[in-house]
Amino acid sequence: MNIVIYGANDIGNLIATEFFEDHDITIIDNQENLKEDFNKLDINFIFGSGSNIDTLKKARIQDADIFIACTDSDETNIISCISVKNISEVKTVCFISNEDYVESLNLVKGCEFNEKILIDNVIRPENLLTQQIFRLITTPEAISIENFAYGKAALIEYRIKENSIILNKKVKDCHFPSSTLIVGITRDNKLFIPNGETTLKLNDKAIFMGVSHNLDILAAKFFIVNNKKVETVTIIGGGRVGFMLGESLDELDIKTKIIERDFKQCEFLSAHLPKTLVLHGDGKDLELLKNEDVGDSDVVVCVTNNDEKNLLCSLLVKQLGARKIITRVSEATNIALFEKVGIDVAVSPKFAAINEIKHTIVDPDKGILTTVEQGLGEILQVNLSEKFQDTLVMNLKMPPNSLIAIIERKNNIIIPMGNTLLRAYDKLIIFTTSDNAQNVKDFFEGN
Repeated sequence: MNIVIYGANDIGNLIATEFFEDHDITIIDNQENLKEDFNKLDINFIFGSGSNIDTLKKARIQDADIFIACTDSDETNIISCISVKNISEVKTVCFISNEDYVESLNLVKGCEFNEKILIDNVIRPENLLTQQIFRLITTPEAISIENFAYGKAALIEYRIKENSIILNKKVKDCHFPSSTLIVGITRDNKLFIPNGETTLKLNDKAIFMGVSHNLDILAAKFFIVNNKKVETVTIIGGGRVGFMLGESLDELDIKTKIIERDFKQCEFLSAHLPKTLVLHGDGKDLELLKNEDVGDSDVVVCVTNNDEKNLLCSLLVKQLGARKIITRVSEATNIALFEKVGIDVAVSPKFAAINEIKHTIVDPDKGILTTVEQGLGEILQVNLSEKFQDTLVMNLKMPPNSLIAIIERKNNIIIPMGNTLLRAYDKLIIFTTSDNAQNVKDFFEGN
Protein backbone atom coordinates (compact mmCIF):
# COMPACT_ATOMS: atom_id res chain seq x y z
CA MET A 1 0.00 0.00 0.00
CA ASN A 2 0.97 3.63 -0.50
CA ILE A 3 0.47 5.48 2.79
CA VAL A 4 0.78 9.24 3.18
CA ILE A 5 1.21 10.51 6.73
CA TYR A 6 0.76 14.18 7.58
CA GLY A 7 2.63 14.90 10.80
CA ALA A 8 6.27 14.13 11.63
CA ASN A 9 5.58 13.95 15.35
CA ASP A 10 5.83 11.03 17.77
CA ILE A 11 2.67 9.34 16.54
CA GLY A 12 3.69 9.85 12.91
CA ASN A 13 7.01 8.20 13.68
CA LEU A 14 5.31 5.26 15.39
CA ILE A 15 3.02 4.72 12.40
CA ALA A 16 5.90 4.95 9.92
CA THR A 17 8.06 2.60 12.00
CA GLU A 18 5.26 0.07 12.22
CA PHE A 19 4.53 -0.08 8.49
CA PHE A 20 7.52 1.08 6.43
CA GLU A 21 8.89 -2.43 5.84
CA ASP A 22 5.75 -3.67 4.06
CA HIS A 23 4.33 -0.43 2.66
CA ASP A 24 5.46 2.69 0.80
CA ILE A 25 5.45 5.56 3.30
CA THR A 26 5.49 9.29 2.54
CA ILE A 27 5.72 11.81 5.38
CA ILE A 28 4.46 15.39 4.97
CA ASP A 29 5.47 18.04 7.50
CA ASN A 30 6.07 21.77 7.60
CA GLN A 31 9.28 21.28 9.58
CA GLU A 32 12.07 21.12 7.02
CA ASN A 33 14.30 18.78 9.01
CA LEU A 34 12.92 15.46 10.16
CA LYS A 35 13.72 14.10 13.60
CA GLU A 36 16.60 11.66 13.76
CA ASP A 37 14.26 8.70 14.34
CA PHE A 38 12.77 9.18 10.86
CA ASN A 39 16.21 9.03 9.25
CA LYS A 40 16.47 5.37 10.21
CA LEU A 41 13.46 4.52 8.07
CA ASP A 42 13.22 3.93 4.33
CA ILE A 43 10.54 6.56 3.66
CA ASN A 44 9.86 9.57 1.45
CA PHE A 45 9.61 13.09 2.87
CA ILE A 46 7.76 16.09 1.45
CA PHE A 47 8.24 19.50 3.04
CA GLY A 48 5.03 21.51 3.22
CA SER A 49 1.46 21.56 4.48
CA GLY A 50 -0.84 18.57 4.15
CA SER A 51 -3.68 21.02 3.50
CA ASN A 52 -1.93 22.47 0.45
CA ILE A 53 -2.99 20.98 -2.88
CA ASP A 54 0.45 21.38 -4.48
CA THR A 55 2.12 19.64 -1.54
CA LEU A 56 -0.37 16.80 -1.71
CA LYS A 57 0.29 16.39 -5.42
CA LYS A 58 4.03 16.24 -4.73
CA ALA A 59 3.28 13.45 -2.28
CA ARG A 60 1.41 11.67 -5.12
CA ILE A 61 -1.80 11.60 -3.15
CA GLN A 62 -3.67 10.44 -6.25
CA ASP A 63 -1.73 7.16 -6.09
CA ALA A 64 -2.08 6.72 -2.33
CA ASP A 65 -4.30 4.16 -0.63
CA ILE A 66 -4.52 5.82 2.79
CA PHE A 67 -3.97 9.35 4.07
CA ILE A 68 -3.39 9.70 7.82
CA ALA A 69 -3.60 13.17 9.38
CA CYS A 70 -1.95 12.98 12.80
CA THR A 71 -0.52 16.44 13.49
CA ASP A 72 -0.95 17.93 16.96
CA SER A 73 -3.77 20.18 15.69
CA ASP A 74 -7.32 18.85 15.29
CA GLU A 75 -8.21 21.70 12.96
CA THR A 76 -5.22 21.02 10.72
CA ASN A 77 -6.05 17.32 10.57
CA ILE A 78 -9.68 17.94 9.61
CA ILE A 79 -8.84 20.52 6.94
CA SER A 80 -6.10 18.36 5.41
CA CYS A 81 -8.49 15.40 5.07
CA ILE A 82 -11.01 17.62 3.30
CA SER A 83 -8.27 18.94 0.99
CA VAL A 84 -7.22 15.40 0.15
CA LYS A 85 -10.77 14.40 -0.78
CA ASN A 86 -10.97 17.35 -3.18
CA ILE A 87 -8.33 15.80 -5.42
CA SER A 88 -8.36 12.10 -4.59
CA GLU A 89 -10.54 9.17 -3.55
CA VAL A 90 -7.94 8.05 -1.03
CA LYS A 91 -9.18 6.73 2.31
CA THR A 92 -8.70 9.36 5.02
CA VAL A 93 -7.93 8.75 8.69
CA CYS A 94 -8.17 11.78 10.96
CA PHE A 95 -6.80 12.10 14.51
CA ILE A 96 -9.07 14.22 16.72
CA SER A 97 -8.63 14.89 20.43
CA ASN A 98 -11.31 17.49 21.14
CA GLU A 99 -14.70 15.90 21.73
CA ASP A 100 -16.41 19.14 20.71
CA TYR A 101 -15.32 18.58 17.10
CA VAL A 102 -16.58 15.02 17.11
CA GLU A 103 -19.95 16.00 18.54
CA SER A 104 -20.49 19.10 16.43
CA LEU A 105 -19.45 17.51 13.15
CA ASN A 106 -21.00 14.17 14.13
CA LEU A 107 -18.13 12.41 12.42
CA VAL A 108 -18.51 9.14 14.24
CA LYS A 109 -22.27 8.67 13.89
CA GLY A 110 -22.22 8.79 10.11
CA CYS A 111 -24.90 11.37 9.45
CA GLU A 112 -25.25 13.11 6.08
CA PHE A 113 -22.91 15.85 7.20
CA ASN A 114 -20.22 13.25 7.67
CA GLU A 115 -20.43 12.36 3.98
CA LYS A 116 -20.00 16.01 3.07
CA ILE A 117 -16.97 16.36 5.34
CA LEU A 118 -15.51 13.28 3.62
CA ILE A 119 -13.50 11.95 6.53
CA ASP A 120 -13.60 8.18 6.39
CA ASN A 121 -12.33 7.30 9.84
CA VAL A 122 -11.77 9.23 13.05
CA ILE A 123 -9.23 8.12 15.62
CA ARG A 124 -9.56 9.56 19.11
CA PRO A 125 -6.50 8.35 21.05
CA GLU A 126 -7.74 9.41 24.48
CA ASN A 127 -11.10 7.71 23.95
CA LEU A 128 -9.33 4.53 22.92
CA LEU A 129 -7.07 4.83 25.97
CA THR A 130 -10.09 5.29 28.25
CA GLN A 131 -11.71 2.17 26.79
CA GLN A 132 -8.49 0.23 27.33
CA ILE A 133 -8.16 1.35 30.96
CA PHE A 134 -11.83 0.67 31.67
CA ARG A 135 -11.45 -2.81 30.25
CA LEU A 136 -8.34 -3.45 32.33
CA ILE A 137 -10.26 -2.40 35.43
CA THR A 138 -13.33 -4.49 34.67
CA THR A 139 -11.51 -7.42 33.05
CA PRO A 140 -8.67 -8.29 35.43
CA GLU A 141 -8.75 -11.89 34.22
CA ALA A 142 -8.38 -11.01 30.54
CA ILE A 143 -5.51 -12.70 28.72
CA SER A 144 -5.84 -10.66 25.55
CA ILE A 145 -7.83 -7.64 24.37
CA GLU A 146 -8.08 -6.44 20.76
CA ASN A 147 -10.18 -3.55 19.44
CA PHE A 148 -11.94 -3.51 16.08
CA ALA A 149 -14.07 -1.01 14.18
CA TYR A 150 -12.39 1.94 15.86
CA GLY A 151 -13.11 0.69 19.35
CA LYS A 152 -16.78 -0.12 18.75
CA ALA A 153 -16.13 -3.88 18.75
CA ALA A 154 -13.51 -6.04 20.42
CA LEU A 155 -12.03 -9.46 21.13
CA ILE A 156 -11.34 -10.54 24.71
CA GLU A 157 -9.82 -13.83 25.85
CA TYR A 158 -10.14 -15.45 29.28
CA ARG A 159 -8.89 -18.58 31.01
CA ILE A 160 -11.55 -20.73 32.69
CA LYS A 161 -10.39 -21.21 36.30
CA GLU A 162 -11.56 -23.31 39.24
CA ASN A 163 -13.65 -20.47 40.66
CA SER A 164 -15.31 -19.64 37.34
CA ILE A 165 -19.11 -19.59 37.48
CA ILE A 166 -19.24 -21.10 33.98
CA LEU A 167 -16.84 -24.00 34.64
CA ASN A 168 -18.33 -27.29 33.38
CA LYS A 169 -21.31 -25.47 31.88
CA LYS A 170 -22.47 -25.87 28.31
CA VAL A 171 -22.21 -22.75 26.19
CA LYS A 172 -25.97 -22.70 25.61
CA ASP A 173 -26.57 -22.62 29.39
CA CYS A 174 -24.26 -19.68 30.11
CA HIS A 175 -26.60 -16.98 28.81
CA PHE A 176 -23.88 -14.57 27.77
CA PRO A 177 -24.95 -10.95 27.14
CA SER A 178 -26.53 -10.00 23.82
CA SER A 179 -24.21 -8.79 21.06
CA THR A 180 -21.40 -11.07 22.27
CA LEU A 181 -20.21 -14.38 20.85
CA ILE A 182 -17.87 -17.05 22.15
CA VAL A 183 -15.94 -17.63 18.93
CA GLY A 184 -13.11 -19.93 19.96
CA ILE A 185 -11.74 -22.20 22.67
CA THR A 186 -8.14 -23.31 23.05
CA ARG A 187 -7.82 -26.65 24.85
CA ASP A 188 -4.61 -28.68 25.08
CA ASN A 189 -2.95 -26.28 22.61
CA LYS A 190 -5.66 -26.86 20.02
CA LEU A 191 -8.06 -24.13 18.88
CA PHE A 192 -11.62 -24.94 17.88
CA ILE A 193 -14.91 -23.13 17.39
CA PRO A 194 -17.49 -24.18 19.99
CA ASN A 195 -21.22 -24.71 19.58
CA GLY A 196 -24.04 -24.60 22.09
CA GLU A 197 -23.33 -28.14 23.29
CA THR A 198 -19.65 -27.45 24.01
CA THR A 199 -18.78 -27.73 27.72
CA LEU A 200 -16.32 -25.20 29.17
CA LYS A 201 -13.56 -27.07 30.98
CA LEU A 202 -10.86 -26.14 33.47
CA ASN A 203 -7.96 -24.20 31.88
CA ASP A 204 -9.84 -23.66 28.63
CA LYS A 205 -9.00 -20.34 27.03
CA ALA A 206 -12.26 -18.84 25.80
CA ILE A 207 -12.26 -16.15 23.10
CA PHE A 208 -15.18 -13.73 22.90
CA MET A 209 -15.99 -11.11 20.27
CA GLY A 210 -18.74 -8.53 20.23
CA VAL A 211 -19.84 -4.95 20.80
CA SER A 212 -17.38 -3.31 23.19
CA HIS A 213 -19.92 -2.17 25.79
CA ASN A 214 -21.57 -5.60 25.89
CA LEU A 215 -18.19 -7.26 26.38
CA ASP A 216 -17.70 -4.99 29.39
CA ILE A 217 -20.96 -6.36 30.78
CA LEU A 218 -19.75 -9.90 30.05
CA ALA A 219 -16.58 -9.21 32.03
CA ALA A 220 -18.41 -7.75 35.01
CA LYS A 221 -20.85 -10.68 35.22
CA PHE A 222 -18.74 -13.71 34.37
CA PHE A 223 -15.04 -13.00 34.92
CA ILE A 224 -14.24 -11.62 38.36
CA VAL A 225 -11.11 -12.27 40.44
CA ASN A 226 -11.94 -14.39 43.51
CA ASN A 227 -15.63 -13.81 42.79
CA LYS A 228 -15.18 -10.20 43.92
CA LYS A 229 -15.86 -7.27 41.67
CA VAL A 230 -13.71 -4.17 41.60
CA GLU A 231 -15.55 -1.90 44.02
CA THR A 232 -13.25 1.08 44.55
CA VAL A 233 -11.10 3.03 42.09
CA THR A 234 -9.00 6.15 42.61
CA ILE A 235 -8.14 8.25 39.56
CA ILE A 236 -5.25 10.71 39.80
CA GLY A 237 -5.79 13.31 37.09
CA GLY A 238 -9.21 14.69 36.24
CA GLY A 239 -8.56 15.71 32.65
CA ARG A 240 -10.32 14.30 29.60
CA VAL A 241 -9.31 10.68 30.25
CA GLY A 242 -10.03 10.90 33.98
CA PHE A 243 -13.45 12.39 33.31
CA MET A 244 -14.46 9.84 30.65
CA LEU A 245 -13.22 7.00 32.85
CA GLY A 246 -15.24 8.37 35.77
CA GLU A 247 -18.36 8.39 33.58
CA SER A 248 -17.85 4.74 32.65
CA LEU A 249 -17.21 3.66 36.24
CA ASP A 250 -20.32 5.50 37.43
CA GLU A 251 -22.40 3.33 35.10
CA LEU A 252 -21.22 0.23 36.98
CA ASP A 253 -21.73 1.89 40.39
CA ILE A 254 -18.04 1.53 41.23
CA LYS A 255 -17.06 3.85 44.08
CA THR A 256 -14.71 6.31 42.44
CA LYS A 257 -12.49 9.11 43.68
CA ILE A 258 -10.79 11.61 41.39
CA ILE A 259 -7.86 13.71 42.60
CA GLU A 260 -7.37 16.87 40.53
CA ARG A 261 -5.22 19.90 41.30
CA ASP A 262 -7.09 22.44 39.12
CA PHE A 263 -10.01 23.88 41.10
CA LYS A 264 -12.13 24.84 38.07
CA GLN A 265 -11.76 21.35 36.66
CA CYS A 266 -12.85 19.98 40.05
CA GLU A 267 -16.01 22.06 39.81
CA PHE A 268 -16.67 20.67 36.33
CA LEU A 269 -16.11 17.10 37.50
CA SER A 270 -18.37 17.53 40.53
CA ALA A 271 -21.15 18.94 38.36
CA HIS A 272 -20.97 16.14 35.79
CA LEU A 273 -20.08 13.13 37.97
CA PRO A 274 -22.56 13.20 40.86
CA LYS A 275 -21.64 9.67 42.03
CA THR A 276 -17.90 10.43 42.11
CA LEU A 277 -15.99 11.93 45.05
CA VAL A 278 -13.87 14.74 43.61
CA LEU A 279 -10.87 15.83 45.71
CA HIS A 280 -9.03 19.09 45.08
CA GLY A 281 -5.37 18.32 45.61
CA ASP A 282 -2.10 17.03 44.20
CA GLY A 283 -1.65 13.35 43.51
CA LYS A 284 1.95 13.68 44.70
CA ASP A 285 0.78 14.78 48.18
CA LEU A 286 1.57 11.76 50.34
CA GLU A 287 -0.53 12.99 53.26
CA LEU A 288 -3.55 13.41 50.99
CA LEU A 289 -3.07 9.91 49.62
CA LYS A 290 -2.86 8.49 53.15
CA ASN A 291 -5.82 10.45 54.51
CA GLU A 292 -8.02 9.35 51.61
CA ASP A 293 -6.96 5.69 51.94
CA VAL A 294 -5.87 5.60 48.31
CA GLY A 295 -3.70 2.56 49.04
CA ASP A 296 -6.85 0.60 49.92
CA SER A 297 -8.42 1.14 46.50
CA ASP A 298 -8.91 -1.96 44.38
CA VAL A 299 -7.36 -0.07 41.45
CA VAL A 300 -5.45 3.22 41.20
CA VAL A 301 -5.25 4.92 37.80
CA CYS A 302 -2.73 7.71 37.14
CA VAL A 303 -3.72 9.65 34.03
CA THR A 304 -2.31 13.16 34.28
CA ASN A 305 -0.73 14.59 31.11
CA ASN A 306 2.75 14.42 32.64
CA ASP A 307 4.71 11.17 32.53
CA GLU A 308 7.03 12.10 35.39
CA LYS A 309 4.10 12.95 37.66
CA ASN A 310 2.29 9.75 36.72
CA LEU A 311 5.38 7.73 37.56
CA LEU A 312 5.88 9.43 40.93
CA CYS A 313 2.20 9.11 41.87
CA SER A 314 2.27 5.44 40.90
CA LEU A 315 5.32 4.74 43.04
CA LEU A 316 3.74 6.53 46.01
CA VAL A 317 0.47 4.60 45.87
CA LYS A 318 2.42 1.39 45.34
CA GLN A 319 4.22 2.08 48.64
CA LEU A 320 0.82 2.60 50.27
CA GLY A 321 -0.20 -0.90 49.22
CA ALA A 322 -2.35 -0.38 46.13
CA ARG A 323 -3.11 -3.79 44.62
CA LYS A 324 -3.28 -2.77 40.97
CA ILE A 325 -1.90 0.38 39.34
CA ILE A 326 -2.62 1.49 35.79
CA THR A 327 -0.51 4.39 34.55
CA ARG A 328 -0.74 6.59 31.49
CA VAL A 329 2.44 7.03 29.46
CA SER A 330 2.46 9.76 26.83
CA GLU A 331 5.99 9.29 25.52
CA ALA A 332 6.35 5.87 23.95
CA THR A 333 9.99 5.58 25.02
CA ASN A 334 8.94 5.73 28.68
CA ILE A 335 6.89 2.54 28.68
CA ALA A 336 9.87 0.24 29.25
CA LEU A 337 11.05 2.46 32.13
CA PHE A 338 7.65 2.40 33.83
CA GLU A 339 7.45 -1.37 33.62
CA LYS A 340 11.02 -1.79 34.82
CA VAL A 341 10.34 0.05 38.10
CA GLY A 342 7.33 -2.12 38.86
CA ILE A 343 4.27 -0.35 37.46
CA ASP A 344 1.58 -3.00 36.92
CA VAL A 345 0.20 -1.74 33.62
CA ALA A 346 1.56 1.10 31.48
CA VAL A 347 -0.86 2.31 28.82
CA SER A 348 -0.31 4.77 26.00
CA PRO A 349 -2.86 6.71 23.92
CA LYS A 350 -0.42 6.60 21.04
CA PHE A 351 -0.11 2.82 21.09
CA ALA A 352 -3.87 2.51 21.46
CA ALA A 353 -4.13 4.58 18.29
CA ILE A 354 -1.50 2.46 16.53
CA ASN A 355 -3.56 -0.66 17.19
CA GLU A 356 -6.52 1.02 15.52
CA ILE A 357 -4.37 2.03 12.55
CA LYS A 358 -3.37 -1.62 12.17
CA HIS A 359 -7.01 -2.47 11.65
CA THR A 360 -7.24 0.20 8.95
CA ILE A 361 -4.15 -0.81 7.02
CA VAL A 362 -5.19 -4.27 5.94
CA ASP A 363 -3.30 -5.92 3.12
CA PRO A 364 -6.01 -6.68 0.54
CA ASP A 365 -4.09 -9.78 -0.53
CA LYS A 366 -4.04 -11.14 3.03
CA GLY A 367 -7.06 -9.63 4.76
CA ILE A 368 -5.61 -10.52 8.17
CA LEU A 369 -6.49 -8.14 10.98
CA THR A 370 -4.67 -10.05 13.69
CA THR A 371 -3.74 -13.52 14.90
CA VAL A 372 -4.69 -15.17 18.17
CA GLU A 373 -3.21 -17.90 20.34
CA GLN A 374 0.29 -17.64 18.90
CA GLY A 375 -1.00 -18.01 15.36
CA LEU A 376 -3.48 -20.86 15.90
CA GLY A 377 -6.31 -18.56 14.88
CA GLU A 378 -6.78 -15.60 12.58
CA ILE A 379 -9.17 -12.67 12.42
CA LEU A 380 -9.92 -11.92 8.78
CA GLN A 381 -11.62 -8.99 7.13
CA VAL A 382 -13.76 -9.54 4.05
CA ASN A 383 -15.47 -6.70 2.17
CA LEU A 384 -18.55 -7.85 0.28
CA SER A 385 -18.69 -6.41 -3.22
CA GLU A 386 -21.56 -4.58 -4.88
CA LYS A 387 -22.37 -7.80 -6.75
CA PHE A 388 -23.01 -9.78 -3.57
CA GLN A 389 -26.60 -11.03 -3.38
CA ASP A 390 -28.48 -10.72 -0.07
CA THR A 391 -27.94 -13.95 1.85
CA LEU A 392 -28.86 -15.19 5.33
CA VAL A 393 -25.86 -16.17 7.44
CA MET A 394 -27.36 -19.66 7.95
CA ASN A 395 -27.46 -20.17 4.18
CA LEU A 396 -23.93 -19.04 3.45
CA LYS A 397 -22.35 -22.51 3.93
CA MET A 398 -18.97 -21.20 5.02
CA PRO A 399 -15.98 -23.54 5.41
CA PRO A 400 -15.79 -25.44 8.73
CA ASN A 401 -13.98 -23.91 11.73
CA SER A 402 -14.95 -20.38 10.72
CA LEU A 403 -17.67 -17.94 11.65
CA ILE A 404 -18.70 -14.36 11.01
CA ALA A 405 -18.17 -12.62 14.33
CA ILE A 406 -18.87 -9.00 13.41
CA ILE A 407 -20.59 -7.14 10.58
CA GLU A 408 -19.76 -3.49 9.95
CA ARG A 409 -22.55 -1.89 7.95
CA LYS A 410 -21.88 1.79 7.33
CA ASN A 411 -21.29 3.00 10.89
CA ASN A 412 -23.25 0.24 12.63
CA ILE A 413 -21.90 -2.85 14.36
CA ILE A 414 -23.96 -6.04 14.05
CA ILE A 415 -23.23 -9.29 15.89
CA PRO A 416 -24.85 -11.78 13.52
CA MET A 417 -27.17 -14.70 14.15
CA GLY A 418 -28.28 -17.35 11.70
CA ASN A 419 -31.15 -15.22 10.43
CA THR A 420 -29.02 -12.09 9.95
CA LEU A 421 -29.09 -10.88 6.34
CA LEU A 422 -25.74 -10.16 4.70
CA ARG A 423 -25.76 -7.36 2.14
CA ALA A 424 -23.50 -5.87 -0.51
CA TYR A 425 -20.79 -3.58 0.88
CA ASP A 426 -20.93 -5.21 4.33
CA LYS A 427 -17.54 -5.50 6.00
CA LEU A 428 -17.19 -8.90 7.68
CA ILE A 429 -14.81 -9.70 10.53
CA ILE A 430 -14.35 -13.46 10.54
CA PHE A 431 -12.84 -15.75 13.16
CA THR A 432 -11.17 -18.90 11.85
CA THR A 433 -8.46 -21.40 12.63
CA SER A 434 -5.23 -20.63 10.81
CA ASP A 435 -5.18 -23.91 8.89
CA ASN A 436 -8.57 -23.00 7.49
CA ALA A 437 -7.94 -19.31 6.76
CA GLN A 438 -7.06 -19.79 3.10
CA ASN A 439 -10.25 -21.79 2.54
CA VAL A 440 -12.25 -18.88 3.95
CA LYS A 441 -10.52 -16.40 1.63
CA ASP A 442 -11.05 -18.66 -1.37
CA PHE A 443 -14.71 -19.11 -0.44
CA PHE A 444 -15.44 -15.39 -0.45
CA GLU A 445 -13.40 -14.79 -3.59
CA GLY A 446 -15.57 -17.41 -5.29
CA ASN A 447 -18.73 -15.72 -4.08
